[in-house]
Amino acid sequence: MPPLPADARIGEVSLTVSDLDRSLAFYTDVLGFQVIVRAGNDASLGAGGPSPLVRLTAREGAVPRPRRTSGLYHFAILVPDRAALGRSLRRLAERQWPLTGASDHLVSEALYLDDPDGLGIEIYRDRPRETWQHEGGEVLMATAPLDLNDVGAEPGADLPWTGLAAGTVIGHVHLHVPDLARAEAFYCDGVGFSPMLRRYPGALFVAAGGYHHHLGLNVWAGLGAPPPPVNAVGLQGFTIEASGPPRRDELDEATGVTVTVRASLGDAAAADE
Repeated sequence: MPPLPADARIGEVSLTVSDLDRSLAFYTDVLGFQVIVRAGNDASLGAGGPSPLVRLTAREGAVPRPRRTSGLYHFAILVPDRAALGRSLRRLAERQWPLTGASDHLVSEALYLDDPDGLGIEIYRDRPRETWQHEGGEVLMATAPLDLNDVGAEPGADLPWTGLAAGTVIGHVHLHVPDLARAEAFYCDGVGFSPMLRRYPGALFVAAGGYHHHLGLNVWAGLGAPPPPVNAVGLQGFTIEASGPPRRDELDEATGVTVTVRASLGDAAAADE
C-alpha cells in the first residue's frame, strides 16, 4: 500500500458506551463538545464545525473492557493552542473531574483523563512543528511532568468557558495491540502510515506527513492480548481523512477496530462536480 498523503489526519472516532445520556452530559458539559445530531442510541459530536469528531453509540448490556485486552488506550483531542488547553484544564477543575496524568512530551503538552465508562482520553496542544527535534531519523518525544499551574495561568486561559475552541480536531488514537510487528505491518504496510518513533519501550508511533504521531501502538496490556468482547465499551473504529484515495475499510482483527480511509470533503465535493 502506498503511503498516505501528507495531509492525512484522524477524522472521527466511534465509541461504544453503556449509557448515552450519562456520556453526553460528560462530553458536552465537561469536555465542551456540541451535539450535531442525536438519533436513538447514537449521537455525533463536534467542536463548532460541521464535521463530527466523536460518535457515541449506546449498547444495552455493555460491559467494561477487561484488563489486558487489546483496543483503545486513549483517543486524543487536539486543541489549537496553549490557552485552549488551559481553559480545558480549568473546566476539568471546575467540574471536579479527575486527571489520570499530565505530561510534557516535548512536541506537545497533554492532559489525561477517563470518561464515565473508563475510556481513556487525552487533551493536548502541539508545540510549533519547527521546534520539534529529531535524532536518527526519528522525532524526539519524552514523558516529563507538566506544570499544570503554568498551563492554567497561560494568557487567555481565564476567558469564560464556551466549550472546545474552534479548530479543535481529533489529533491521534492510541491502541493496545498484541504484537508490534503485526501492528506495524497492518497500519504501515496495509493502511499507509510511516514509522516515526520506536524508542519508547513496548511502543511504536506512526503518522503521515511527518506528524509526530497519528497513531500510537503499544503492548502494555501484554503480549498476545486478545481483543475485547464484542459487547464491551470502547473503540469501534476511526476514520482517516486524506486527499486522493478512495474510501476503503480495513478491519484490525487483532483489536476489533475498523479503520476507514476516505477522501476529504473537499476532494469528495470536487469529484461530484
